Amino acid sequence: MSNNKLHILFDSSKKSAISAIKLVEASIEGYNSFNPSKDYTPKELEPFDALSDRFIRSVEVCIKFFRTYEKILHGESSENLRDLLNRMAKEKLISSVELWFKMRDVRNRIVHKYLPSDLKKIYESVSKKFGNELVSLHKKLDKLIL
Repeated sequence: MSNNKLHILFDSSKKSAISAIKLVEASIEGYNSFNPSKDYTPKELEPFDALSDRFIRSVEVCIKFFRTYEKILHGESSENLRDLLNRMAKEKLISSVELWFKMRDVRNRIVHKYLPSDLKKIYESVSKKFGNELVSLHKKLDKLIL
């Protein structure tokens, strides 16, 4: 692949990751704690649904960016997610491989149904620990050039 095409691919993938993270940041800004015992109306659930959907998308788009960046840096793709995340940790894009596995696990739990009692924990994790990781990645991506 030509150098120009690699730059276009890199820029496009980075822009997608930043856009996805910005949506999570916007949802976190307006986040109010979830009360599992409250009977929410569909309208009242919208901010929580938006946070969940945006988080799911951001994790997937960021991993896709990691794959693109890895291919550009190393000329190959990792055989598994752990190796990919290890490379991103070495590049100092992510703070912890285990944290990203937890983020991916929460992403999977959201997608594959979850118990209402888990929602409070999920939203708290996304709005705090995972959100902080995404904000940190956003700052790093803003400065990242080939």
